[in-house]
Amino acid sequence: MKKLLGMGLILLFSLNMLVDPSSTRAQTQEHRVSQSQVKFENEFRSLWMDHVLWTSNYITSATTAGSEDQKQVLARLLKNQEDIGNAVKPIYGEKAGNKLTDLLKEHIVIAGKIVDAAKTGKKALVNQLNKEWYRNADDIAAFLSQANPYLKNEDLKKLLYMHLKLVTNDLSASLEKDWEARIVAIDEGVSHIILMADTISAGVVKQFPKKFNK
Repeated sequence: MKKLLGMGLILLFSLNMLVDPSSTRAQTQEHRVSQSQVKFENEFRSLWMDHVLWTSNYITSATTAGSEDQKQVLARLLKNQEDIGNAVKPIYGEKAGNKLTDLLKEHIVIAGKIVDAAKTGKKALVNQLNKEWYRNADDIAAFLSQANPYLKNEDLKKLLYMHLKLVTNDLSASLEKDWEARIVAIDEGVSHIILMADTISAGVVKQFPKKFNK
């Protein structure tokens, strides 16, 4: 009797789903990703990938004897920081976008000084600059977490610290002419920056769902 009752309930539930599949539609709509969300996430990811790749290109230019493109590569790298700041202006406004650009440019300027100091063997200066570099990472994490409640300060710091570590690995391998290790550092740097970019963009979409509903 219990088996028959159970089979009857299952059959009744199945018929209800066929007659009124509203719950299925609701689940589908809930998980649907809009074109505007995909566009924002892909473009934001691309900008951060450029950040890693142009940083790596700058390391190559700065550490290769006779390289003549260091100035031009640095200019392109700094422009990338403007592009990242501009990407969030439609959401957070002009002032916030400019602030993010300023923080990211400081990140690059300090990195450039670290490259120069490491190249000339000034270990004490490298250590001092590293402290400034990590302090800047703390500033970036604080800025983003204050702007978005879905981005936690400690989580962002961990992501940014790992980014700095991987850039350092890239620089160290370049100075040591360990090309296999450098390839690993760059590959890991790109994979990690995708994770970081996606974490930030997911927080932005969660904070402003109405901006990404089309």
